[in-house]
Amino acid sequence: MSYSAPIKDMSFLLREICDMAALAQLPGYEEATPDLVETVLEEAGKLSAEVVAPLNHSGDLEGALLENGRVRTAAGFPEAYRQFVEGGWNALPFDPDHGGQGLPWSLAIATHEMLQSANMAFSLCPLLTSGSVHLLQAHGTPAQKALYLPKLISGEWSGTMNLTEPQAGSDVGALRTRAVKDGEAYRIYGQKIFITWGDHDCAENIVHMVLARTEGAPGGTKGISLFLVPKFLPDADGKPGRRNDLRCVSLEHKLGINASPTAVMAYGDDEGATGWLIGEACQGMAAMFTMMNNARLEVGTQGVAIAERAYQQALAYARERRQGRALDAAPTAAADVILRHPDVRRMLATMKALTEAGRAMAYLAAAAMDRAQAAPDAAERAAAERRFALLTPLVKAWCTDAGSQVADLGIQVHGGVGFIEETGAAQHYRDARILRIYEGTNGIQAIDLLSRKLLRDGGAEVKALQAEIAETVAALTKCDLPGLAAAGLPTAAALEAALDAQGAATDWLLAHGPGDPAAAAAGATPYCQLFGTLLGGWLLARSALAAAARLAEEEAPDRPFLEGKIKTAHFFAANLLPHCQALAETVTQGAPSCLALDDATF
Repeated sequence: MSYSAPIKDMSFLLREICDMAALAQLPGYEEATPDLVETVLEEAGKLSAEVVAPLNHSGDLEGALLENGRVRTAAGFPEAYRQFVEGGWNALPFDPDHGGQGLPWSLAIATHEMLQSANMAFSLCPLLTSGSVHLLQAHGTPAQKALYLPKLISGEWSGTMNLTEPQAGSDVGALRTRAVKDGEAYRIYGQKIFITWGDHDCAENIVHMVLARTEGAPGGTKGISLFLVPKFLPDADGKPGRRNDLRCVSLEHKLGINASPTAVMAYGDDEGATGWLIGEACQGMAAMFTMMNNARLEVGTQGVAIAERAYQQALAYARERRQGRALDAAPTAAADVILRHPDVRRMLATMKALTEAGRAMAYLAAAAMDRAQAAPDAAERAAAERRFALLTPLVKAWCTDAGSQVADLGIQVHGGVGFIEETGAAQHYRDARILRIYEGTNGIQAIDLLSRKLLRDGGAEVKALQAEIAETVAALTKCDLPGLAAAGLPTAAALEAALDAQGAATDWLLAHGPGDPAAAAAGATPYCQLFGTLLGGWLLARSALAAAARLAEEEAPDRPFLEGKIKTAHFFAANLLPHCQALAETVTQGAPSCLALDDATF
């Protein structure tokens, strides 16, 4: 199944939701002109569709292979990665002082989505490298930045994140990897599992970001430090020198993303792997969260990307597959394409609405990150940072849940052949499933939303966002633009009801969370789902308002596309926003029955 980047929708969101024109006024982003943005999107779309997407199915079948201590990726991957690097795609949002192009993250996220849609397994390599760059920019020493950032930013070297161990998954504080001081460096000893692109044959060096505990450090997360451990130790010229004492022990056999080499890594089987401390000792988790938060935005975008790929394939199939007669067809009529059947249309409309809502949410978060980094006013930067922090767990959890749901619906649209691997629909579902687990399970994201985002500031940032949603409700109610007349008031009513439900759930958690954390935690996941659904409806409503305004222009371009934005917002409002009321009831009423189930009951 081919892939075509949804450039029209991406451009619309960058303009109307991210306000790219305003971002281009921020220091350092001046080159993000409309012409450049369109060129970047077009060229990224070509690379993704023509070079990377054709390797998706073949890579899934072939997988990655560990041979004689070396990892070999699927056929075509090294060549495609070389084109990716030579095109400068990895460098898009990074500091020009180290070889980056200095363009906004919101634009970069759109190109990343394309790559992820085209081939999720392939895209995981640059995803982790981007996180490594983000981490080193924030916490690296000047020497570390000078040596490693140019190579990581270009993509010539790739990066990884090493947290998990067999006994230490989400409970990172239980890790056993040791770091022993050795002059200016450390010797690293231990084993890490589930290391995405932990070893491969695409980049000439791999820079591992490894959590370990120094001698005498306290237990738990407070005693964890972060180390930079390259596969090959750079020589005097900064080129890959002798092999470090680390190796890939095995590759995991997974449900999906088979072409992504997920490695079990052993450090220090001989003299100890040489590594260098990043940031302060015993502050490793704080430093690693810089990388993890970036990765969580990227993973949320992966949920959007896999949804887009599954939707495109299901829509193409529904336009071609003939099965049964439409309800309004004559008894003797020939079979119709299944797109004519109301339930198939319902599934496709759900897929489209979830995908577009998730895309808007991810891009909005990326724009907040841009403002947090580049706004000239300190107060603006702080406000943007608070908004990005609030949006991060929502993007990661809601968008990846949506990605799984859309991929599941894609199989359903295909019917029986969707369950057959040859169609490719099953691969999207298999690939999507990991997104809800890695970079912090979605349950962990929900707890983060509850404890670190809602309760920590007494709901201040949540209430600020609620006020913005209320403004959109008012704008919808007052809007008399012809393009929105049919859908504006019903959409406004549904959005207002969802906002009221989210407000009630928020108030309940603020009242009960400090005194009864177990009851609040029992409602964390439905609250996250509720909040994300409200955000999706809000952003689609904003899109509908923008589309209606453009339709009112004397020569409105792309009329079918703009009318589709309004209709999609109305569908979301009528079919998905009503779930918010039920979820609010679960948040406020569900804890007692959940906690009443004691160990023996299970």
